[in-house]
Amino acid sequence: MKLFWREHIPLISFFVLQALLVSLLYWLSGENRPLSVMLYGLLLSTAALAGYLAYRCIALRRMYRRLADPSVPRGERLETLGEAPLAEAVAGLIRVYDREYEEELAARRSAMERHATFIGRWVHQMKTPLSVLQLSAQEIEDEDLADSVREELDRLRQGLETVIYTSRLERFEQDLAVERVVLAVPVHEALAEQRRLFIKRRISPVIEIDEETEVYTDRKWLRFILGQILTNAVHYTEGIGKKVRIRAYRRGADQVLEISDEGIGIAPEDVNRVFNPYFTGQRGRQYKESTGMGLYLVSEICRNLDHGVELESQPGTGTAVRIVFREAAAAFSEHNLNEHVRRR
Repeated sequence: MKLFWREHIPLISFFVLQALLVSLLYWLSGENRPLSVMLYGLLLSTAALAGYLAYRCIALRRMYRRLADPSVPRGERLETLGEAPLAEAVAGLIRVYDREYEEELAARRSAMERHATFIGRWVHQMKTPLSVLQLSAQEIEDEDLADSVREELDRLRQGLETVIYTSRLERFEQDLAVERVVLAVPVHEALAEQRRLFIKRRISPVIEIDEETEVYTDRKWLRFILGQILTNAVHYTEGIGKKVRIRAYRRGADQVLEISDEGIGIAPEDVNRVFNPYFTGQRGRQYKESTGMGLYLVSEICRNLDHGVELESQPGTGTAVRIVFREAAAAFSEHNLNEHVRRR
């Protein structure tokens, strides 16, 4: 009830000031009236004030308690404000604001859904001319020119995939299929998609994964995550003969997939910020192709899949990114795990 007393401090202060002024006036008047008369008048005034404050406290106590405790669910706040005129007026005002907020939120959600739908359709439309261009590149006689064209087409394909996966992230639960996956399969699929990039940079992938290792995940989203990590690993690795090592191992009860490179590394002051959207850091600014979205998407997708993600880096030595498949997920059936992730 601290809020109640804070609100009535001006009234109480005014009452005390008025009592002092009346007493002073009584004393200056010089009238020969007993002191008990003045005290009796003050006592009656104090009793009237106390009665008024008690009435206000009883009538509005529920409203003050709700205003002082914002942790109460929004739907329960209006129902428990009370029936006093002030409480009803406050509840009515909140209902108006709440309705306006819900209408604005619904409009924004609708606009976002239309935008995401448009982006999805646009990306799918772009895949057709992209496929035609990839077929046309096979007819180019100049091998160097053909490799350059195919490289640019791969970059274009990856850019389109980033756009479509970013738009799907807002409706993640609608595009989710968690299942038991042989870990080596999406790893090989992601490497196949980045094959030309590895060949051009003359970087060799080294895979150390037991073919029987299985994890619970969404195969499509995991393949996209791996593609983002592998692309970064190759782009930020300079020098011929370097390697990107991909290994899986147990860590306690969890299964860990680690992708480490021999690249330029990340500055220590940037390590804690690399998962922020659009953050490129010192190394990213050296490479104009960096968008700052790759690791952000990795962290968001891992969070939605209930996977852990870790990053360690040493400048001039390389970077290691780990995806942690929590053992807790293995305790679920495929159906229950899908429901668990959707509720997140």
